Amino acid sequence: ASPPDVPEVETTADRLELGGRFGMDHDEWLRRRRHSLLRGWHCDHGARIDPPAATILRAESVPPYGGDTTWSNLAAAYAGLSAPVRAFADTLRAEHRLGVGYQPRPGDDAYVRHLLEHQIATVHPLVRVHPETGERVLFVNGYYVEQIEDVSRAESQALLEMLLEQAVRPEYTVRFRWEPGSVAFWDNRATVHLAPADNAHLGVPRIMHRVMLHGEVPVGVDGRPSEPATGSEPGRW
Repeated sequence: ASPPDVPEVETTADRLELGGRFGMDHDEWLRRRRHSLLRGWHCDHGARIDPPAATILRAESVPPYGGDTTWSNLAAAYAGLSAPVRAFADTLRAEHRLGVGYQPRPGDDAYVRHLLEHQIATVHPLVRVHPETGERVLFVNGYYVEQIEDVSRAESQALLEMLLEQAVRPEYTVRFRWEPGSVAFWDNRATVHLAPADNAHLGVPRIMHRVMLHGEVPVGVDGRPSEPATGSEPGRW
């Protein structure tokens, strides 16, 4: 749990207990949330109206092998698109929603009920302008993005698959091997990352401590800010 005198610090080992709250072991819960590689890529709290600007993660205990984290540069991914596709993407907006892609268990699913009771969704620009560098960032991820606005479901699915594959091409990524005491500090506005899924069977605790920095409401190329759909207000966590 978070240190009692520093609630801003999250201990990510707590997530190992989340599946049990909903009648699943951790492996099943993880498989149902990340049933494909693209579904695992995400920015932190991307369904919020004001996702964190940056995240700091410190390793306390890690397995002897496995457990690496991979990041991808979304500004580079945007720049790597052809000019006509960049121009098209600049005009689009998409809904980011908590729990997108989760595969329910047969019958009653306690996690589905939890998601329905704690809905968070925001309509973000598909391309956001970085507030400090002015770069255009391909603001997509497989974990939160639900639907591109003003296009059909089939069109949205095809577009998102193309853009997600572009976002995580190997040439835009970096992989980090953790050691006890390692610290990673990344720009959550311009990257997505993939948490490891290769160490659960080792039986070695992977304990990390996380702090997130307050972020801005994203703004698109046309100057329009993101719009809350449900459950999210700027500055309220």
